[in-house]
Amino acid sequence: MTIEFAEIAWDGRQLRLEYRWIGRGRDGAPLVVFLHEGLGSIAAWRDYPLTLCEAGGFRGLVYSRPGYGRSSPRAPGERWAPDYLHRQAREVLPALLQAAGAGTEKPWLFGHSDGGTIALLYAASMPDALKGAIVVAPHYFVEEKGVKGIAKAKLAYETTDFRDRLSTYHVDPDSAFYGWCDAWLSPEFRDWNIEKELGAIRCPLLAVQGIDDEYATMQQIDGIKAQAPQTELLKIPACRHSPHRDQPEILTRATVDFIRRHEEGR
Repeated sequence: MTIEFAEIAWDGRQLRLEYRWIGRGRDGAPLVVFLHEGLGSIAAWRDYPLTLCEAGGFRGLVYSRPGYGRSSPRAPGERWAPDYLHRQAREVLPALLQAAGAGTEKPWLFGHSDGGTIALLYAASMPDALKGAIVVAPHYFVEEKGVKGIAKAKLAYETTDFRDRLSTYHVDPDSAFYGWCDAWLSPEFRDWNIEKELGAIRCPLLAVQGIDDEYATMQQIDGIKAQAPQTELLKIPACRHSPHRDQPEILTRATVDFIRRHEEGR
C-alpha cells in the first residue's frame, strides 16, 4: 500500500496531497473514502482503514487534506475562514477523487469529526455523487463543550510535548494544529451551523458518537437525524471522541453491516 501524491490546483496554489489505496484490485467491491479529523492524516488513522476494509472486503482510499500529514502545508500566514469545511467538501474532495482515479465512482464516505462534517456537506451539496456516509463524531453546530476542549488542546500544544507527538503524523505540525485550532476558536466561527443543509441529504447515513465524547453532546447526531430522518444512530458506551480507537470492533461491525445492507438493497 504505497503512498502516492496527487497534484491539484486550489485556492490559487498548486498542492500535493498524499493518498493511499487499499485493496485496489478488488474489482467491483464498494469503495470507502476515509476523511480524517481536525488533527488527522493518513498516518494518524494508523491501521483502522485497513482493518475496516479487510473486514468488509471493501476498497479504500485514504488521504491527507491540505495542511496535514505529508500534504502541502498551509501557506505562511494562511488562516482558514469559517467556510473551510464547506470548501473541503465542495472543492478539495472532488479534486482529490478525480486526481486519484476515483472521479467516476460513487463511494461511501467514512468521516471522523471534521471529516464527518465534510462528508455531510458533500452529501448535501452533491447528493447523487455518493452511495452513503458513515459520520463518526461529526458536528453541525458549535457547542461550548467543544470550544473549551479545543482551548484546552491549545494550552497543551504550547506547554507540553503534544507538539512533538503530533510531529509523528505531520511534517509541519504547526500547520495542522493552528489551521484547525485558530478556525474553531475564532469569534467568527461561533455562529457556524449547517443544520439547514442537512435536510438536502438523501443518501443512507450512519451517525456514530461515543457516549463519553469530550468535545460534544449527543445533540450533534440527534440533530442530524432530526433533519435527515433516514439516519441510523449508534451511540457507543465507554467511548470518547474517537470510536475507531476506543471501540474499533463495535464501529467496524456496525459499518460493515450498514454498507452491506444498503449494497444488497441496491
